[in-house]
Amino acid sequence: MTDLPRLYGELAPWFPLLTAPEEYAEEAAVYRRILAAGDRAAQTVLELGSGGGNNASHLKRYCRMTLVDKSPGMLEVSRELNPECDHHLGDMRTVRLGEQYDAVFVHDAVVYLTTIDDLQSTMRTAFEHCRPGGLALFVPDHLKETFRPGTGHGGHDGEGRSMRYLEWSRDPDPDDTTYVVDFAYLLYEEDAGTSVLYDRHLCGLFSQDEWLRALREVGFEARYEEATISDGEVLKMFVGVKAG
Repeated sequence: MTDLPRLYGELAPWFPLLTAPEEYAEEAAVYRRILAAGDRAAQTVLELGSGGGNNASHLKRYCRMTLVDKSPGMLEVSRELNPECDHHLGDMRTVRLGEQYDAVFVHDAVVYLTTIDDLQSTMRTAFEHCRPGGLALFVPDHLKETFRPGTGHGGHDGEGRSMRYLEWSRDPDPDDTTYVVDFAYLLYEEDAGTSVLYDRHLCGLFSQDEWLRALREVGFEARYEEATISDGEVLKMFVGVKAG
């Protein structure tokens, strides 16, 4: 995993203006369905790479959430949004909390794992924290065989400040295991005017077979699922079940 992009460091306080919690409601409902599909509905969930806590803001209504992220700034954002959840500073590849949970959830933070070794290290973290009969859910943004370059934009207004962004995803070298996402941020503050910042995110890109093989080598029974939400986005989900 590379050093943190600016979004998760100096710009972490701006994260709620990049993407708002309410935007996660539909996909969080899909994840809730998967997390309830083990041998019993998950009552305790560990989220690795929880970021600003947007998914947790929806899932916490149905289960007790424990949130782990390596960005202190993002944990602060999440604590404000989800004060009732447990928060821990840690790297998803190596953190060990000494507890087991009904389910482990890794959303798009998993894209910052750029090698199979890092990916399997995180899968081992999930396996060790998952109780027998429980499951782990991983949701990468892209798969190698279906990746397409693309652009996006968005942003929100806040109290006394606003953010707008442009993102550009592309794969400069199809033979390696990474792609890049370049962000341009327009940041407006009433007392400072508008500034423009650039931020590059290096992300991992693996095939469906590589994902499934890595999960099985760690010890999970593995499967792949898809779900299409209302904006046309296809959620790509890998589910690992730990034998009971």
